[in-house]
Amino acid sequence: MRRSVVLFDLDGTLIDSGPIIVASMKHASLTVLGREPDEELVRSAIGGPGLIAQMRDLDPDRVDELVEAYRAHNEPLHDTLEAFPGVLALLPVLRDEGRRLGIVTAKRLRTVGLALDRFPVLGELMDVVIGAEDTERHKPDPDPVLEALRRLDASPEDAAYVGDSPFDIRAGNAAGVRTVGVGWGGIHPDERLLHAGPAALVHTAEELHAAL
Repeated sequence: MRRSVVLFDLDGTLIDSGPIIVASMKHASLTVLGREPDEELVRSAIGGPGLIAQMRDLDPDRVDELVEAYRAHNEPLHDTLEAFPGVLALLPVLRDEGRRLGIVTAKRLRTVGLALDRFPVLGELMDVVIGAEDTERHKPDPDPVLEALRRLDASPEDAAYVGDSPFDIRAGNAAGVRTVGVGWGGIHPDERLLHAGPAALVHTAEELHAAL
């Protein structure tokens, strides 16, 4: 059944932000702790409960310093961001088909705004944007997805959630929506996504369109 509501994760799904996230995590750890983090551990946590939780894993006693160093490094890099072209081109097609679109991310809304400034079409086409401030619990809990549906007055069976991380898939599954994993994010390998149990795993915008 074609879903009338399509929700998207942001990092690694719509925008190619994996490299700047990893770079900023390394910068924060080196600056504050004097050591490089384990890159695989950093990558495996991207897309999950959010930046503060990630920094707590690095050092629970220096979370505030780590977050400050990360943001100071990361926010200017949004000017260098690239989007996934095929996906951006798909968004107006979905709108022309009568679908409603949204973003559900663990980013702060201020940081989401930096991405929307870089790619204004995202802001123009989205009917709802859910960020870290909008729910107390975060992915892999279903609350952010459910909040987006609440604001759209939509039912889970009418919606799909598209993401590049296992946290996205688990959140969508828990919310009762159709989940589609995307393999182009460069952060999480296909095996990790499949283990989370998406309804489909796709590698091109054309495959994504067919899965929705």
